[in-house]
Amino acid sequence: MAVARSAGQVGPADGPAQLAGVELTALRGVRLLDGALADLDLADGEITAVRAAGEKPVAETDSGTDASGWRLIPAAGEPHAHLDKALSAEQIEPGPQAGNDLVTAIEQWRSLVPTLTSDDFADRARRAVRRYVANGITTIRTHADALLAGDPLRGVDALLGLREELSGTVTLQVCLLAGQDVPDAVIEDAIGRGIDVIGGCPHLADEPAKETSRILDHAERSGLPVDLHTDEQTTTGHLDLADLAEQVIARGMQQRVTASHCVRLGMLGHDRRGPVVDLVAKAGIGIVTLPITNLYLQGRDVDGAVPRGLTAVRALLEAGVPVAAGADNLRDPFNPVGRADPFETTSLLVAAGHLRPAEALAAVTTTTRTVLGLPDAGTGPGSRADFMLVPDVPLDEVVAGTQTARVVVHGGRVLADTRVSTVLDLDPMPR
Repeated sequence: MAVARSAGQVGPADGPAQLAGVELTALRGVRLLDGALADLDLADGEITAVRAAGEKPVAETDSGTDASGWRLIPAAGEPHAHLDKALSAEQIEPGPQAGNDLVTAIEQWRSLVPTLTSDDFADRARRAVRRYVANGITTIRTHADALLAGDPLRGVDALLGLREELSGTVTLQVCLLAGQDVPDAVIEDAIGRGIDVIGGCPHLADEPAKETSRILDHAERSGLPVDLHTDEQTTTGHLDLADLAEQVIARGMQQRVTASHCVRLGMLGHDRRGPVVDLVAKAGIGIVTLPITNLYLQGRDVDGAVPRGLTAVRALLEAGVPVAAGADNLRDPFNPVGRADPFETTSLLVAAGHLRPAEALAAVTTTTRTVLGLPDAGTGPGSRADFMLVPDVPLDEVVAGTQTARVVVHGGRVLADTRVSTVLDLDPMPR
């Protein structure tokens, strides 16, 4: 698509979608998160200046884009996706059960793997990314299985190719997901092919602490960040998160370490939870909570008082631990629904996690970038020009996902423009 360098106005939320491909040089009269109206200048993928709206007269030849009636929020990210599995639900025969628990979902996925080619992995992942971007997500960390049938890295290779294909428009981090049955040689091969992050799932291993050590050994040798699936169960006998934190502290690891899921932590009472949260804070571990998938998978073995399947988000936030949030799976055995929408996640964080709207929004925007080790994408000078424009409504309406109009900007370029027009007829019918 050819890149246009300017647009006169964003236009009404129910007007025509016309900005995709536009490179923005300035926004005028846009509402910021703090409620102020501002004028922004943009250049070289960054916000270069922020002023009160109308504070400085603008030359007629550089009037920028009128963003009146729109609110700017930082770019959304998906800190934990599985693009290799995304949209595979359409390839799976529906079973007789009402839904999958974690073990059943794993079995269903593994039964499908032998039929999947590199082209299939790439096609489904590419289609999923289009959904993410249209909804405002321009940064994605995707886990990719080291497969147990056929070429173990064909899914990884497909996502590494997609990463290069999308370079400059979407930030894609590929994290190897290595289970206990994956040989060290395969992990080293994946590192050599250029994965961004190394991960695994110690909570499913026969010896979780030993498996955590194995993954951390590879991370230390390679210098790669770590993102482990951790404690994705509601049982509370042992916490792999505590073991991970202790190992990170003992090793003095300087890399970014992330623990995803951490459902068991959310099941603990204050007396047991507090020391683990303190360990996590001391270790500098970032946490990713994944409400929609864990609400779907967890608690199926409980008859009454079904757990919510989230980590202890409030206790972690109060301890200063960065908590990002995502959706995890998208239309696959682990989550048959989902919209690839950050506001689906924020609404669940408010409803099931009891977060305030501003906290929920931070979890899918600024804190996601912190956990993924990316530069700030805020609203101040020097920030990456990665943001979303939504209609200028109260923040709680934004977080609830009630607004379908979105203009998605990455590095100053509009990647997606969505407007929806609704016409109602509620007049009484003639008698």
